[in-house]
Amino acid sequence: MDYLNTHFYPGENSASFGYSGTNYDPAKDTLVYALGGLGEVGKNMYCFEHDDEIIVVDAGVKFPDDELLGVDYVIPDYTHLIKNKEKVKALIITHGHEDHIGGIPFLLLACPIKKIYAPRFAKALIEKKLQERKRLANTEVIEINGDSAIQTDHFRIGFFNTVHSIPDSLGVLINTPNGRIVETGDFKFDLTPVGQNSDYQKMAYIGAAGVTLLMSDSTNAEVDGFSISEKQVAQAINDIMKKTTGRILISTFASNVNRLAQIIKAAKKCGRKVVVFGRSMENVVEIGMQMKTIDVPEDTFLSPELVNQYPPEKLCIVCTGSQGEALAALSRIANGSHKYVKIIPGDTVVFSSSAIPGNALNIGGIVNQLMRNGARVLENSALSSLHTTGHASKEEQKLMLQLIKPKYFMPMHGEYKMLKLHADSAVETGIPKENCFICANGDALVLHEGEVYRSNTRIQTDAIYVDGNDISGLSTSVLKDRKILADNGLVAVVVCIDSRSNKILCKPGIVSRGFVYLKDSQTLIREAEGLVYDALRNAMKQKVTFGDLKNCIKNTLEPFLYEKTNRNPIVIPVILNHVDAMRKDTAAK
Repeated sequence: MDYLNTHFYPGENSASFGYSGTNYDPAKDTLVYALGGLGEVGKNMYCFEHDDEIIVVDAGVKFPDDELLGVDYVIPDYTHLIKNKEKVKALIITHGHEDHIGGIPFLLLACPIKKIYAPRFAKALIEKKLQERKRLANTEVIEINGDSAIQTDHFRIGFFNTVHSIPDSLGVLINTPNGRIVETGDFKFDLTPVGQNSDYQKMAYIGAAGVTLLMSDSTNAEVDGFSISEKQVAQAINDIMKKTTGRILISTFASNVNRLAQIIKAAKKCGRKVVVFGRSMENVVEIGMQMKTIDVPEDTFLSPELVNQYPPEKLCIVCTGSQGEALAALSRIANGSHKYVKIIPGDTVVFSSSAIPGNALNIGGIVNQLMRNGARVLENSALSSLHTTGHASKEEQKLMLQLIKPKYFMPMHGEYKMLKLHADSAVETGIPKENCFICANGDALVLHEGEVYRSNTRIQTDAIYVDGNDISGLSTSVLKDRKILADNGLVAVVVCIDSRSNKILCKPGIVSRGFVYLKDSQTLIREAEGLVYDALRNAMKQKVTFGDLKNCIKNTLEPFLYEKTNRNPIVIPVILNHVDAMRKDTAAK
């Protein structure tokens, strides 16, 4: 526990609270900010900066909403880290879920990081992910646990075990020159957990020693009481396995390793062979078997090709698709397009999950299709206990606050309403309202001699849309262009020039699509053509490039059209050069 006594200054009740953000001293003060994870569920990424060092905790992705067609992932904007890449000393991972590790390949592509510290199960998932993308060569993935410690020039970092829906989940203790920070990662309190228990003693010891700032998971801030134990879910699944006479299909989150382990053990106990469908689930089961997190003999599993040759009462099919995803295994089974499995009367389909907000309609459609094909469908309810969350409910969040006893509090990992409700809970436990900070991505908190205040500093942050492996931002700009086209249309400006004499050969022509109705807007179009013509003539009194001409057209036309119509169409300049001038240019080359 010696890391508790390193780099910590007790927070005297000094006049430094409210210390002006304009006087932030990067050499003396410690900056805390998020590039993702605030005001949203997903793409978690939290940064701790002091002088010439930045420590990054988690690097996740967010999966796109239904309206983001063609987008595979949403990741944070890494611009700040790219500009300060020499400062980034380490990436620390709290656990192996995609909203905490999914962005690592994209981050390493943009900002090389030599060392990633991750708990055992997350380390295996990260290494598999990086090997698939061939990006492991210059990065060392170092295994950590609840007893590990990391030392840099300005930070000393320790860890404590937490319970989540994936093994080897950690909270993080960060000692800085200006105070002590606890970042919980995703957690819940389960008094009868599957796997390791929460390290209550260490959390209480940390709290007794004094914590300046607590950053805590807010995902279930709207849920009252305590969440049910994973052991209760295991018992419910066992009961279904025993009582069901036909084939069982169970769909859950691929990332819920503890749940998968319980399902597979129950199947083995009831004499059923297990078939796994869904690439992400197959990967997790493979790693779980290697690490004995899923501890069953190899012959528990059946090859997919043999699924229709085995007695239905001796089969358990575990698959992805619990959220109604269109291309997931369960959706394909329901609509009859799966290669190996089709629903037959007498099948029992179990949803060992709860609907993520926004997915209820998709799930309802799958349930209807399954029942139409003759299946019995069981969903989670207050009576069935087929699922429990991996995130702390309201009373568990209060327990964390009581154990850590922070002076200041910053709720994280949640939409705004979740952050606000979590902050309200913190006030209920005795933290002054003025000491609770509800932040957005890019907002910065400053630690100064044991006090915390908001900084006027704001870090550049945005959502970057990824299509395939592209993180250039091109996908982002394409989607923004689609939005502009949908709302405002486009205006194309066609200009004929002779680059030999640097002259315009005729007045520009303007073509509009989806912006204004041309027959009713002739006056506006003629005025715009004249304005562009005058601007180009003035510009071409000097030697200009094609790029200069395009910028001149945009800079002239865009403010004029907005002034006249209050709309911002995409302006596309088209420059046509005289054929003899083009031949001359080609010959010169």
